[in-house]
Amino acid sequence: MRKTMIATAIGASLVLSACGESKAPVAETKAPVAQTKAAAPTTAENVLLKKSPLDYEAPQYDKIKISDFLPAFDAGLKQHNEQIQAIINNSEAANFDNTIVAMEKSGEILDRTVRAFFQYSGLLSNDEVQKIEGDIMPRLTEHSDNIHMDPKLFARVKAVYDAKESLGDVEQRLVTKYYDDFVRAGAQLSDADKAKLRELNGELSKLSTEFGQNILKSFKDDTILVTDKAELAGLSDDEIASLADAAKAAGKEGYMITLVNTTRQPIMMSLENRELRKKIWETSANRAKDTNGPIVIKEAELRADKAKLLGYDTWADYKLADQMAGNPAAVFGILDDLAPKAVAKAKVEAADIQAEIKATGGDFELQPWDWNYYAEKVRKAKYDLDESQIKPYFEFNTVLNDGLFFAMNKLYGISFTPRPDLPVWEENVKAWEVHDKDGSVIGLFYVDPYARTGKNGGAWMDEIVTQNFLNNQKPVVYNALNIPKPAEGQPTLMTFDEVITMFHEFGHGIHGLFSQVKYPSLAGTSTARDFVEFPSQANEDWALDPAVLANYAKHYKTGEQIPAELLKKIQAAASFNQGYNTVEYLGAALLDMEWHSIKPGTEIKDAQAFEAEALAKHGMDYAPIMPRYRSTYFSHAFSGGYNAGYYAYLWTEVFAADSFAHMMEMGGLKAENGEKYRKAVLSQGNSHDLMQDYINFRGHKPTVDALLKRRGLVN
Repeated sequence: MRKTMIATAIGASLVLSACGESKAPVAETKAPVAQTKAAAPTTAENVLLKKSPLDYEAPQYDKIKISDFLPAFDAGLKQHNEQIQAIINNSEAANFDNTIVAMEKSGEILDRTVRAFFQYSGLLSNDEVQKIEGDIMPRLTEHSDNIHMDPKLFARVKAVYDAKESLGDVEQRLVTKYYDDFVRAGAQLSDADKAKLRELNGELSKLSTEFGQNILKSFKDDTILVTDKAELAGLSDDEIASLADAAKAAGKEGYMITLVNTTRQPIMMSLENRELRKKIWETSANRAKDTNGPIVIKEAELRADKAKLLGYDTWADYKLADQMAGNPAAVFGILDDLAPKAVAKAKVEAADIQAEIKATGGDFELQPWDWNYYAEKVRKAKYDLDESQIKPYFEFNTVLNDGLFFAMNKLYGISFTPRPDLPVWEENVKAWEVHDKDGSVIGLFYVDPYARTGKNGGAWMDEIVTQNFLNNQKPVVYNALNIPKPAEGQPTLMTFDEVITMFHEFGHGIHGLFSQVKYPSLAGTSTARDFVEFPSQANEDWALDPAVLANYAKHYKTGEQIPAELLKKIQAAASFNQGYNTVEYLGAALLDMEWHSIKPGTEIKDAQAFEAEALAKHGMDYAPIMPRYRSTYFSHAFSGGYNAGYYAYLWTEVFAADSFAHMMEMGGLKAENGEKYRKAVLSQGNSHDLMQDYINFRGHKPTVDALLKRRGLVN
């Protein structure tokens, strides 16, 4: 998932001129430098107040202190207010340069502070950071409202918009974006309705912050402590040692199991103890029920009210109006078309699993906590393949350097030079300078690999500095993963799902790194939500390319290349369990859409009852498979900006599957394919019509044929 800090912070990237599932927090690691400086800074010491002197404006993580943030927010808000007032009070008639470009250039301190703070909030959160977040979110929301609802400023934007035909194509797109953002933020409402909207925005901001902080608390509190090592039968010695380390770090005796952010818990693939699997699953499926249940209902109701105020039937109508899908009917159409195919496929898989249960002496009906344990046995029987065979060939550094970086070099000609001289926010973070095929510098790339306390679950990418020619800035991006940190002295061995996640997130990374756009608001990954996941999902498939696999899948002890027979098994098993995966995803996507399709005034008394009714409505009430996220820990929908937007992963997978099939037809991992894709799609940001960018690459709009094959739903 791409985690947009600015959008998360204030709900509108305009103001500041601007996603694989892995382990959630585990053992505490060394505190970041920013948390070890106790003295309150003077203004002169606050590095957030001025442009970083480091290469490409990389942040001075060794000098940022948590105590810097509130003073920097104060200074940033003051500066931005003054800049906006200067635009409003400009005596010259509004034009593109003195209004739109002026806003693009404004807010540099606030932009830098927001990016730095919400990076810390996602990666290094603690009580102090959460308190600052609670304090600053209402101020950022108010600041956004003040800008978008200012009648004089909107009049200037509208004047430029009305005369946009005299501008170039990219400039017209930027002006239209500004105009639409203002209108969608309430610029045309009456004063009375603006006051109502401000109240709604303030309450929604507060609820979203509380939801996210409850999730972080859940990662810390909702753990399973095992005192009898025998209950961990099925896990490797290294995995058990990691659980022991986690317990010790938490001040407990025994073995501590922490949850990943999804309903499914990967540890249950290996655990033989059925009662322990059930306990883990129930802890996962019911987490944050009491704290976030009321918030989910309230957020959905307030969003419905806000949509009505802005002239839309539902929040989904409002959110989709500026997306590629256009309207909820289009989204429900594709989800409901796929749902029966996915459920049918899952039931076939369930029959195989039930047979395996019976064959191994089980006398019980398949339950959610059984699925992945017995599915792993079925996979082993069908393909003679299990996770313990695979992981020794997927050591983190080898996958990164000889897999991901190798593939990106073959496809795009880029290379990666380590930059150990650059300060980082946590001791395990690494930085690279990215060079183009001619040796010129593209930008910087950071990886934060391990799960830890205070780090959000899942995986994501964001831009620390967004590429743009207006301010002559090169891109600085990072990928956050949540791989369990191994016991001291042990290698980081990855599951194949974690390998795919690494490739996925770097798909977002190259989208930001390859940007060649003038204006910040249109640059990098600042595209429609239902387009931004296309490059990331398209990049996943290179992990399975035979030439790439052969280069990185090597035994961590011997260096022996993965046997050809095992490689064939991995490729053959790629579509295994896809009925389950698709049902799990569709359940979450449909829940997101149903929550945000309620009419104003709808009364919802119980979040879990609403879930059950929503799933039944779409034929997705299949007991052995729960949605990937239940509502009370569905951060995408209730604190992460993907509300009425989680469908985007499926929507964009159509593009990803279609484009990859096309590349394979054209010779696969070739520089010519990479250059064409880079030029037509990855470099364009949001500076042109997104569908036209795809057509320029592919020759026509995507079809669903490749997607159905990719998910194993058709032969």
